[in-house]
Amino acid sequence: MNKLRMTLACGPYDRTQAIRDGSIQVEGVDLNYVAAQPAEIFWRMLQYKEFEAAEMSFSNYVTLVSSGHSPFIAIPVFPSRVFRHGYFFINTNKGIKSPADLKGKRGGVPEYSMTAGVYMRGLLGDEYGVKPSDVQWVQGRADRLGRKLPDDIRLTQAPAGTELGDLLERGEIDFLMTANNPLSFRRGSANVQRLFPDYAAVEKDYFRRTHIYPIMHTVVIRRDVYDANPWVALNLYQAFCAAKEHNYRMLLETGSPKASFAWLQPLIEEEQSIIGRDWYPYGVEANRPTIEALLRYTHEHGLTDRRLAVEELFAPSTMRDIPLSEGQHI
Repeated sequence: MNKLRMTLACGPYDRTQAIRDGSIQVEGVDLNYVAAQPAEIFWRMLQYKEFEAAEMSFSNYVTLVSSGHSPFIAIPVFPSRVFRHGYFFINTNKGIKSPADLKGKRGGVPEYSMTAGVYMRGLLGDEYGVKPSDVQWVQGRADRLGRKLPDDIRLTQAPAGTELGDLLERGEIDFLMTANNPLSFRRGSANVQRLFPDYAAVEKDYFRRTHIYPIMHTVVIRRDVYDANPWVALNLYQAFCAAKEHNYRMLLETGSPKASFAWLQPLIEEEQSIIGRDWYPYGVEANRPTIEALLRYTHEHGLTDRRLAVEELFAPSTMRDIPLSEGQHI
């Protein structure tokens, strides 16, 4: 029986390397792994549906599902997840001493609908009482989906050719929520600081209280491929889980570290003590509080017409979590 030929576009992550190099095979699939940066993958997939499967912005995918005609179906694999308290930056001359001071301010965001921005606005609302309508938003790039936002969301486009970090440094915006440290911060501008200087401690406390570990990206299969081959969802999910466990085993060989960190062993031990033995979990139930939060935020922020249920997002065959040591080919 011939294998199904598929191209998967995904970032070059340690947790997917075993799929990329062929150490882990997707049963029944002749897979071509295209390693690229997420922004490029998202654009090519959303505009052209170029790949049979791909990493995808979680918030963009949720918006598509809410429209009732998503061209993709997801599996509960999350190649990128990042706590975001460390990515709030303020202009030091704007009198911002606490998150509550962001009310009435002018805030930059690369893209209003980006997943990082959704979780960051969500935690501002939940933790500090700052609603999206309390801020004048300046968007750095055009929205990928072009969705019309609610009337109470004040959003303008930054001037063409400008960098949001530079606008922050000059005081043209008061704060910035972003997915990467802005250049103005990296070059040591005295006018730019983090809103949460001790962000790691804040994030650990946040997780302990909420069990939210923000998910940035999921993996989607093109709907026509899935409809013709529904078995591929479970097989791809199993391969991703097996590749992640393979990576765990490599990282846990700390006597000869496979990652370039002086204190890798205590780092892993701390993450396991906080998050669990599977410290970068895939699956639905292991991530339900995080996914539910995103679904609530996307609806509250005007990115979906209704609040979706978790069960609407993923292929039915992949709704069961795969515990460690149950993955294939290990």
